[in-house]
Amino acid sequence: MPALGSLRLILPLGLTVVLLAALFRFAPKAPRKRLRRSTILYSLYLLLTLGAALANHFAVSEPIARTFASTAELIELLLIINLAALLLFDLLLWLTRVGISDILHDLTVGAAYLVAVGYSMHRWGVNLTSIVATSAVATAVIGLSLQSTLGNVIGGLALQLDDSIGDGDWVELENKTQGQVKKVRWRHTVIETRDHDTLIVPNNQLLTQTIKILGKRAGAPLQHRMWVYFNVDHRFPPGEVLRVVEEALRGAPIPGVSAEPPPQVICYDLARENRDSYCYYAARYHLIDIARDDPTSSAVRERIYAALQRAQIPLALPASALFLSREDGKSERRLRKLQTSIVAALRGIVLFSRLAEDELGRLAESAKRAPFVKGEVATRQGAQAHWLYVLLKGSVEVRVAAEDGIDRRVAVLRAPAFFGEMALMTGAPREATVVALDEVECLRIDKDDFREVIARRPELAQEISDVLAKRRVELEAVRDNLDTDTKRRRTESERSRILASIREFFALKDD
Repeated sequence: MPALGSLRLILPLGLTVVLLAALFRFAPKAPRKRLRRSTILYSLYLLLTLGAALANHFAVSEPIARTFASTAELIELLLIINLAALLLFDLLLWLTRVGISDILHDLTVGAAYLVAVGYSMHRWGVNLTSIVATSAVATAVIGLSLQSTLGNVIGGLALQLDDSIGDGDWVELENKTQGQVKKVRWRHTVIETRDHDTLIVPNNQLLTQTIKILGKRAGAPLQHRMWVYFNVDHRFPPGEVLRVVEEALRGAPIPGVSAEPPPQVICYDLARENRDSYCYYAARYHLIDIARDDPTSSAVRERIYAALQRAQIPLALPASALFLSREDGKSERRLRKLQTSIVAALRGIVLFSRLAEDELGRLAESAKRAPFVKGEVATRQGAQAHWLYVLLKGSVEVRVAAEDGIDRRVAVLRAPAFFGEMALMTGAPREATVVALDEVECLRIDKDDFREVIARRPELAQEISDVLAKRRVELEAVRDNLDTDTKRRRTESERSRILASIREFFALKDD
């Protein structure tokens, strides 16, 4: 019986299989698909080796005993090769984060298998020269009949060796189909498309066409540039449109949009074929999660729409659009109803509770609609802005930057509420950052809108300073645990300071 095919190697090889299985158990994310092959080979090797030993023991005919022994020897070599490949490729290289493709693994193991078979045949006394000559003729015949299949196999090998396309890459084929590469196999490549379909692309086709790998550039993070288009009427200067939209896109993070390079807005064209009555604009941003292209573009469009609405810049309509309506008073009634609701909202704000009805009406007429989408910054701490927001719908989060530079939430405001009052009344920089938590609808009241009201009634400055002082000191009392006397003294001091700031800001004369 050959030395390798003996009972003395059964225990060491068995322990090796068990040890590798235990190691794979402690490394749960390591690939295990080839461990089963080793288990099957060991079981077969065990049966053949025991069969050879029994044949020798019971003096069975020599050809049968030799067949058992020789086959056991071959399976033993294959098992040793497979265990070595498991240890090297599937465990050690995985632990060192060195990746290797399945095709290269199979080629290496397959070549080792061929050497093992040749060695065993040589030990058995087989004439390998005649077999090689015969196999060369057979290989030529098979190669001619399987040109397409062999082309796919060679193509898969080429893709793996030059590492041009790998698992997880997002690619675009020449027919504009986009998808993620899931696996490069021997004959074909599996690509999952955005439509939840799976493409089976022969490897030789991938080699013969130009493939775009999305978001992949040497020395740069994975990100793919996207375009979002919108149109605005010619009557609005392009510079103003670009400024408004770009500030909105860069003002607060948008999930899935890269911060570097930041989003950019360009005037794409002024008109097409001299027929359109509006300018073409495009927002360009870099997509981080390539799988979420449409949802991210949708979030960008929401941000653009809200920014244009706040700036009173409508999206363009075709010049040929014609609207017909009956003059039955419905539009006027709707406007009156809207005006009434705005007046009611302003009346519910403590800051304007002492205004007369006509004063509230004038404010309602001049107030501007200011919508915000989820995650958008309404005001930023330290910024200069001379207006106040009345929260009509939704909720916002108030954040204040701590000494470590991290924004910390201090309050959540839900409609009806207001914020930014100190900027409107005193011109002071924003004291906090306010971020929309959902779809938010606000009214914006500017300094110029309020100037006429306070100019008619200068005594309002005293009343408003009283409201603002009490509101601020109440917050400080909760934070600093102030007693009654301290609250009273601080309220008087704060009222005087705020009143002086209001008079200076609105250029009011002293009484």
